[in-house]
Amino acid sequence: MQKPQLNPTPDQTFELIGSGPYDFVKILAESRRRQQQGEVEQACNDRFQAFQRLMALLPDDEEVILEWNHANSRAALELLRATAIDHFLIDDFEMSAAMLELLLELDPEDHLEGSTLLAFDYQAMDEQELFDEVINDVSDKHAVRELLLLWAGFRRDGVLPQGELIRFRERFAPYFREFTAEEHPADAAYLASIESERPTVEAEARELWLQTENLWARWPEFIRELKKAGV
Repeated sequence: MQKPQLNPTPDQTFELIGSGPYDFVKILAESRRRQQQGEVEQACNDRFQAFQRLMALLPDDEEVILEWNHANSRAALELLRATAIDHFLIDDFEMSAAMLELLLELDPEDHLEGSTLLAFDYQAMDEQELFDEVINDVSDKHAVRELLLLWAGFRRDGVLPQGELIRFRERFAPYFREFTAEEHPADAAYLASIESERPTVEAEARELWLQTENLWARWPEFIRELKKAGV
């Protein structure tokens, strides 16, 4: 088995070379296959173990930026983001945040948009200063930024900030309808749309709900206030 190594490139990045347990392309594909076949726990374990091996490879005293255009390096970044999502979904926000902070160190250009999930983590942890820093990296072209600002304002002041509420309700109406609906079924129509090349905005809104549903189960008062604003 080839010994894993970080090879420097002329672009001041590193290519992560390795085989077997360091073949992150293969591990990523296998974890996805297991996920699709319902072997969720094993898929999560695969991703976490890959994260542990990645951590062991990184030097303590040197900045490492992984080369996005190198397949194995990119797969390592994708596995890191995926295990951060796994921990987010079980409400382990601190571990998820730590993983995403590492992801942004290894990929400062944030190709995988880890900043968005990190903003949810910081808000869940009530780390308001850190949230204020990372929210600037979340695109204002997507409804998720308005949702984050709405939730942050509500957590801080106990009321929905009116400017963000108006923008969420008017500029991102399908998302507002989804987040104030009584049901959010992952039914056949939703799955067909979200898995297609061009999902509908309504399907994307439901996907965002399903991706963050654990938060609203834990902090239901935010959703209650949104529903009141929609009456």
